[in-house]
Amino acid sequence: MAVAHTGIQTGENPSAPPTQPEARKHGPLLGIFTAVVIAYLFVPIIVMIAFGFNNPAGRFNFVWNEFTFENYTTLFEIRELTDSLKNSLVVASISTVIATIIGTLIALALTRYRFRGRSGLNLFLFVPMASPEVVLGVSLLALFVTLGVGRGLTTIIIAHIAFSISYVVVTVKARTSGLDTNLEDAAQDLGATPMTSFWTVTFPLIFPGILAAGLLAFVLSLDDYVITVFNAGSTSTLPLWIFGASRIGVPTQVNVMGTLIFMIGVIYVIVSLVRERRQR
Repeated sequence: MAVAHTGIQTGENPSAPPTQPEARKHGPLLGIFTAVVIAYLFVPIIVMIAFGFNNPAGRFNFVWNEFTFENYTTLFEIRELTDSLKNSLVVASISTVIATIIGTLIALALTRYRFRGRSGLNLFLFVPMASPEVVLGVSLLALFVTLGVGRGLTTIIIAHIAFSISYVVVTVKARTSGLDTNLEDAAQDLGATPMTSFWTVTFPLIFPGILAAGLLAFVLSLDDYVITVFNAGSTSTLPLWIFGASRIGVPTQVNVMGTLIFMIGVIYVIVSLVRERRQR
């Protein structure tokens, strides 16, 4: 009775949704801390972009000399740099496709079926992610040497698939774990075959997770140095070539290439945000 009397006096509606709490006020320290963190993350990138327009006096692009656009017009004139970029793109593309397919199938199996060794497989999938890259690189090198496989582009692709699968499984599994299987059952009740229900119902629902996993695998492959250096042989990828060139002076075209790769990522994020807002 006391609760009902209180509700009548205050005029509150018990069925009304709870109101959102008011935003708490913060002092200047939070803004300063946020600015410092953002500067820590983006100042090196800004420096890289700026020195892509520099015309250094010598080999080393460490001191600003004069502004120029020549580095962009001569981007692909260094043959070794262009060849290493091609190798990195080939390795990243092939390893991403294979790792995404295998990782997606593993994620579906782990979330949709129960079988012996399922918990152990879940545990072992995290081992490549938790282990230092040097361990995986040396292990794959020992495997290739034992089997008598010559190191080159093929061994790099195999190595990148090996460490990318775990990232793909974890990413796709986060999407498939919340998938409602009743939707597939409803499609099959309406006459669809299991394959048809998968491609028309399941795949569109998990595609954002697959796309995110593929992009993550591609970036990790394009960026990898430690595992690649153990299994590359005489083949050079972009990170390997840049590290080798750093001993005698990294050309300004490397800054330009890094700027273009960074801008591609920024454009993709902006397009994704715009699409998400339109869908909302």
